[in-house]
Amino acid sequence: QQLRQAIEECKRAILALPEHSERQKDAVVRLIHLRLKLQELKDPGEDEPNIRVVLEHRFYKEKSKSVKQMCDKCSTIIWGLIQTWYTCTGGGRDPLPFFPLPLHPCPHADGHPCTPAGCYYRCHSKCLPLVCKPCVRAKVSHQAEYQLSICPESGLDSQDYRCAECRAPVSLRGVPSEARQCDYTGLYYCSSCHWNDLAVVPARAIHNWDFEPRKVSRCSMRYLALMVSRPVLKLREINPLLFNYVEELVEIR
Repeated sequence: QQLRQAIEECKRAILALPEHSERQKDAVVRLIHLRLKLQELKDPGEDEPNIRVVLEHRFYKEKSKSVKQMCDKCSTIIWGLIQTWYTCTGGGRDPLPFFPLPLHPCPHADGHPCTPAGCYYRCHSKCLPLVCKPCVRAKVSHQAEYQLSICPESGLDSQDYRCAECRAPVSLRGVPSEARQCDYTGLYYCSSCHWNDLAVVPARAIHNWDFEPRKVSRCSMRYLALMVSRPVLKLREINPLLFNYVEELVEIR
């Protein structure tokens, strides 16, 4: 609605300005841009399906119109008021958990691991056909384990100077795209796959008792969030000396 109002105001301004003036020309250019933006953001309609399955993602169409999110595929804003968008929520609708690394077992009384929700990948309806990364929920379900080496870097050359996720060209000089390292995987990603999100890195917590959040890729952030309730860290086997130096662990031993 605001975009349509801006278009109407621009049209009135064009009629009020002197003909062939520079200000009128600028207003015409602005009108063209506004109309293109309206066409780009036009809602595809209510016939969009409520559930879409893509590469093991279970995308649910969002009903909220007031929340502004970023699209994980194209890295642009999702305007909920005028755009249709989806979130991968698996079978649930709970918000994405952002907790520090847990050192407690799964709360389920039967001892079975928690069934992970979706990876909370968010994107425009128009971006769904372009999604190329499988849902990390599948990896959590079939291979629930942490990378326990601290930032295991192998170098950009081992990645052929390409993003570890989307394979876009990257370099440390930022041409054509900045290479951003994920502290969890040690791999390099482009700015579309690595938004400088911060997360506690399990390897640093276990080996150094370091809970300082580090920069991780989007994929790593989702994986760590889904793994938060999985009882897979056996501290006594991985780093038994930790119990001699960390007061909190000495008390619970």
